[in-house]
Amino acid sequence: MRPHVEIIDERDLIWHIAEFEHASGTAEQRNLSYDEEDGSASLKVRFTGDWSRPAGVHKAETEWYVLSGQVTLGDTVLGPEGYWMAPAGVWTPPITVAEGTEILLFREYGDWSFDLAEADLPTVREDQKLVVLDSAAMPWIDVVDGSPMRFDLGGTPVPGLYIKMLHRDEKTGFYTRLIKAKPGWRETPLAHHPCSEEAYCLDGAFDYNYGKMWPGTYFWRPALIRHGDFTADAEQGCTWILRSDSDLVDWYTDNARVVMEGEATNWGPEYPQSAGPRFVEPVRSRSIGQWENPSYQ
Repeated sequence: MRPHVEIIDERDLIWHIAEFEHASGTAEQRNLSYDEEDGSASLKVRFTGDWSRPAGVHKAETEWYVLSGQVTLGDTVLGPEGYWMAPAGVWTPPITVAEGTEILLFREYGDWSFDLAEADLPTVREDQKLVVLDSAAMPWIDVVDGSPMRFDLGGTPVPGLYIKMLHRDEKTGFYTRLIKAKPGWRETPLAHHPCSEEAYCLDGAFDYNYGKMWPGTYFWRPALIRHGDFTADAEQGCTWILRSDSDLVDWYTDNARVVMEGEATNWGPEYPQSAGPRFVEPVRSRSIGQWENPSYQ
């Protein structure tokens, strides 16, 4: 199982040699989250040279979401916001990628293994097919018009959210979708789910009990972790790619409170070891310096 990640800025992660088999060219990856038991992973991949790979099949269910640059899958050219998904064992056409392209790559239930295959092969499940989308050309769907995303405690859809469904497995409910929140959208109860949930922020900003999300921040949480009091940025709103390993069900906790009280004994302004404008400062990568959070200034 993957460890609980909440929240990480991908700039704080180091680059590794990308995990691709039978490929020509160079690429590197940042491991947003990684299951060391079966190789499942969510990765930020940067192609440092022109890159290509012949047709074949993946051991893992595999998804690419294009952040920038250009990916050509068979005869289809995908630019920013392009998306493709291949279930395990489903034939995938040849791929070429332009130097400088950046993607999000998701693997589920398997590692990076890839077997070459020149022609389409029988699949494990007949209902599973290759999915290729230009999500930039897809309309945003209002939450009221069919999204299972957010409802209040009375069962009424909460206004201000929009989705683009990229993929949903009809058997398991596993889905990948884009979510956009209007500026200032808010939902106050704590929520938890009977499924895992992960998200990568693409645009805007978003506050909740674990901190703030901005472009490049990410979380992966297992089932039953409470989180909430969600507020989208008042000017930009927020857009992120969201995934879950089954249909997401919201279980709400209203009027939740976490209170810590006490009296300082050996710390505070009068003690030299804790003197200064900040008593605690989070660890930050030396490569990009201190946190840019006003609360730590």
